[in-house]
Amino acid sequence: MSTIRHDWTLDEISAIYNSPVLELMYRAATVHREYHATGEVQVCTLLSIKTGGCPEDCAYCPQAARYNTDVQVHKLLDTKVVLDAAQKAKNAGATRFCMGAAWREVRDNRDFDKVLDMVRGVSGIGMEVCCTLGMLNDDQAAKLKDAGLYAYNHNLDTSEEFYDDIISTRTYNDRLKTINSISNANISVCSGGIIGMGETDADRIGMLFTLSNLAIHPESVPVNALVPVEGTPLADQPRVSVWEMVRMIATARILMPKAMVRLSAGREMMTTEDQALCFMAGANSIFSGDTLLTTPNPDFKKDMDMFKVLGLTPREAYKNEGGCSHDHKHGEELVNQLIG
Repeated sequence: MSTIRHDWTLDEISAIYNSPVLELMYRAATVHREYHATGEVQVCTLLSIKTGGCPEDCAYCPQAARYNTDVQVHKLLDTKVVLDAAQKAKNAGATRFCMGAAWREVRDNRDFDKVLDMVRGVSGIGMEVCCTLGMLNDDQAAKLKDAGLYAYNHNLDTSEEFYDDIISTRTYNDRLKTINSISNANISVCSGGIIGMGETDADRIGMLFTLSNLAIHPESVPVNALVPVEGTPLADQPRVSVWEMVRMIATARILMPKAMVRLSAGREMMTTEDQALCFMAGANSIFSGDTLLTTPNPDFKKDMDMFKVLGLTPREAYKNEGGCSHDHKHGEELVNQLIG
């Protein structure tokens, strides 16, 4: 079985990334089968629970307040609305429910208390619950863990060298500190990045270098293709090719064998054949549902039709724990209160 390493060098990663693509896919597929069930894909849903008005200047993001996009700003959703959406996603086949808020950082206020209630509620219906809320500290991470949070998404986005070309309102080290707080709270880390922002292959390799050399590899590694949005600085970037996605996914699979490698943003522009290549290269997780925060995404029916064609099956929730969910007593009580 392939060895789990945390000491990859840039030269080693470059050699893997730049190997002939068919050889790269074969190697990644071999590693994938050593650690994961063939044909099993985690189905996640991502809901924007607070949209727009973000003070950050991430060049790819339509939710930044400083950019003139068509995104409609809305405050934090009511807990019942979120739990209804989670139940609908579960009924459609999703096993992980992710909640995203356009915040720079988590603040200790009533909105955070509401998010903790949402976490308890989603956990209570038996789904893996994930949040992406911006930067947080150790104490806030501990509160999320106590509420039943399974995973926290905090992407590196790109390499440390290219980062300042994309974001100036927080540092690369800020991101690493948040990832460290998540790990310290024993919450699964979900961290990946975006390709197609004008970065070089060396930047893509650099991001994978950072992720694969973390003391604990991310449990999930989303690989996003930029979805250019009118009004953002990256609106005119050309579309990423499927072979660029394949190289990123396959390299991530080889470097981090146990991780769920998520074929994430950009799927709406990909054919079933394109996505099949990504699954062959080691992707075993997707976001399903017609919107990915604020950008288009394939709906559940389209994805289930694709699964049928490709012979894929949804991965059950909490599989890493042998199929047993956490103690959902408090979450179940909250669900019953809101529904009853």
